[in-house]
Amino acid sequence: SILALKKHTHFSKHIFYLIVLIFPSYSSSSCFPQEKEMKMSRHISTGPSSFIPENEIIGAMPLSDSTVMFLDEEFSGRMDNLTQLMGLHPHYLQAFLRCHYYLLRMDGPLPHHYRHYIAIMAAARHQCSALVCQHVQEFEQIGVCSDWLRGLEFCPQRLRNLNEINKILAHRPWLITKQHIQALVKTGEHSWSLAELVHAVVLLAHFHALASFVFGSGVNPDLEVTEVNGVTDDLCPPAMAGLCTCHLTNSNQANGNPVCNPDTGSELEALMERMKRLLEEREDDDASEEEMFTRFEKEKKESLLVVSAGFDEEVVPPSPVARFVDDPSFGYQDFARHGEDNPPTFKAQDYSWEDHGFSLVNRLYSDIGHLLDDKFRTACDLTYYNMASHEGVDTSMLRRALFNYVHCMYGIRYDDYDYGEVNQLLECSLKVYIKTVTCYPERTTRRMYESYWHQFRHSEKVHVNLLLMEARMQAELLYALRAITHYMT
Repeated sequence: SILALKKHTHFSKHIFYLIVLIFPSYSSSSCFPQEKEMKMSRHISTGPSSFIPENEIIGAMPLSDSTVMFLDEEFSGRMDNLTQLMGLHPHYLQAFLRCHYYLLRMDGPLPHHYRHYIAIMAAARHQCSALVCQHVQEFEQIGVCSDWLRGLEFCPQRLRNLNEINKILAHRPWLITKQHIQALVKTGEHSWSLAELVHAVVLLAHFHALASFVFGSGVNPDLEVTEVNGVTDDLCPPAMAGLCTCHLTNSNQANGNPVCNPDTGSELEALMERMKRLLEEREDDDASEEEMFTRFEKEKKESLLVVSAGFDEEVVPPSPVARFVDDPSFGYQDFARHGEDNPPTFKAQDYSWEDHGFSLVNRLYSDIGHLLDDKFRTACDLTYYNMASHEGVDTSMLRRALFNYVHCMYGIRYDDYDYGEVNQLLECSLKVYIKTVTCYPERTTRRMYESYWHQFRHSEKVHVNLLLMEARMQAELLYALRAITHYMT
């Protein structure tokens, strides 16, 4: 039995808790107490999020026994702020924890200290001190190679060779080619195997996307991390908020976009009406393939108008995690830039996650494909059939618009999707928020978070951030895995 295995001295607690997460039935009342509750890591003044009132998060999580047991083991009876926010959607949280835990703890191509260092490198690209601090602490607890925490110049050349693919994946993944892959796997004594590289790429994409969720949801740094001594204390002073003060623009109302800042009383009803109308129009719309492509190109070009005002792209603000960043001036640029030869559109039918990426990543890094696929599907399929005060609503159209808009900004097109729906469903203040959270999350502000969907619950906005996070991660993986495929063939 599972309990008998757990008592065996050679049975890893990590394996035991992953089994329980993957097979929740093992946590039946005969094995574990049903009344177990998690103690929350409380911030007296701010709570887990600087955007969401604490009383709307604390105690709002009907977690399964298996998830509670796992969190109790990993967090010593406490839950960090990030987990509390995700816990507003317990079904997703369980899928996330399976994948996150497997990447960092279970058997895989990379040693454990490499995994946490790669997490640090990825999070630092977006100045996400909360994630950097967490994994600096994890790295310290392993107790090896502590000099690496002094900065990139102190880590092995093999890890420094990831700098190029790290910055491209984080900011312009469409630029990744098979030459980047070749440079990593054919570098003599510093070379990476394809299995190691896939593990590293998944980690990079995972933590880039996780930084988007942290900033998009206003996740506060954990006091338990920021108050430790040593290197972590140097990087993460407790008072550091990690948010910027840029402002919304009202300049992107052209080209048929919905008007910014609509009357909050009619915002929800107007959105519901547009969804109803689009459903009716779908039945009569027999647009040609050329027309569908034109609608995609229109939306892609209009995304250029979605900007955050008051931010000088040439100025790189100082950051306490800068020691882990190479080429800090390299940042996001629009996929479709005015007056330039742009990269060709990534056609999803030519290289999709379902038909291509999943099998490749699963072949080179056993089982991670299944865990990623479950996480993607859970975020996209998650629904309570509610929209604010309305019940019994099919939100699939809205969820797909959010996911596909992110991929559109990254130059990925689905030929079976009508991109004209994006303009009808996503008001411009929401587009500003999506682009900021996805492309340069460190600029996200509370004002941006509060600027859209005024009548919606905070849990619904957290769901938006889950969709944005997964859409971004999948986009990065598609470009990276396509480049690996081209290298292999």
